[in-house]
Amino acid sequence: MSDFTSEFWHLYVAGLTLVSIIACLVLLWISGTTKVKAHDDNTTGHVWDGDLREMNNPLPRWWVYLFIITVIFALVYGALYPTFGKWGGQLGWSSTGQHTAEVKKAEESFAPIYAAFSGMEPEKLAGDPAAMAIGERLFMNYCAQCHGSDAGGSKSFPNLTDNDWLWGGEPVAIKETITNGRMGVMPPMAAAVGNADDVNNLANYVLSLSGSPHDPVKATLGKSKFAACAACHGAEGKGNPLMGAPNLTDNVWLHGWGVEAITKIVNEGKTNVMPAQNALLTEQQIHVLASYVWGLSNKPQR
Repeated sequence: MSDFTSEFWHLYVAGLTLVSIIACLVLLWISGTTKVKAHDDNTTGHVWDGDLREMNNPLPRWWVYLFIITVIFALVYGALYPTFGKWGGQLGWSSTGQHTAEVKKAEESFAPIYAAFSGMEPEKLAGDPAAMAIGERLFMNYCAQCHGSDAGGSKSFPNLTDNDWLWGGEPVAIKETITNGRMGVMPPMAAAVGNADDVNNLANYVLSLSGSPHDPVKATLGKSKFAACAACHGAEGKGNPLMGAPNLTDNVWLHGWGVEAITKIVNEGKTNVMPAQNALLTEQQIHVLASYVWGLSNKPQR
């Protein structure tokens, strides 16, 4: 990896770019000074398609001047803007800097709007039509890619319109999730449970907790094996929001339903990541977005 981060590549790119520009001038000079022996009719002797003959005419002056202007422009541009390797240019411009400046300008223009919402409680804010219109746009830009435009989620991406929450559904918990992200880890538990039959029995017991279709005999045999899962999901399987451990007694299945799906997770484990959004959103934006998400599954105050 160090071969691709050494100074050589910076010099290589800078040198190649400069040589390419200079080569354009050399090519122009060669084409203007090289004499081609022409026939009496001012043709070079090259013929295409039977009657298309190449004339020995010089390059048009306007084309030559335009070519020279282009080369000069390239050199001036390279001196002012990033062109030659890691040289930043005399103006110090960068796409990152321009983006940062534009974001800052936008935040300053929107600051008065968000300031009016910052002092409102999420439960009250969720009932404000203007705030929720902004929250909806934020959700579409930053959340809908995973949770869906209707916030209904999909396999491995939680539904935000019900009251089933892995890390807690209170506004403060939602805000924490959006700000810093979450990482839910279910380690492979097959070794702690026992053999393949034990895992299958455990899967049936887990299904029985929510009243889902299962084999009662196998569920009875698997009850004692649930002790390996109780540390996270609780003795009754109702989950633990502090650890992001799901409630197994409801009928919400984030990663798939049935003996096969549960067996797969017990054998292989599962890791789910909700990325932090604090690098993309301001604190005020997160406050509005968290209120919007909370309002999807709760009755806002009017």
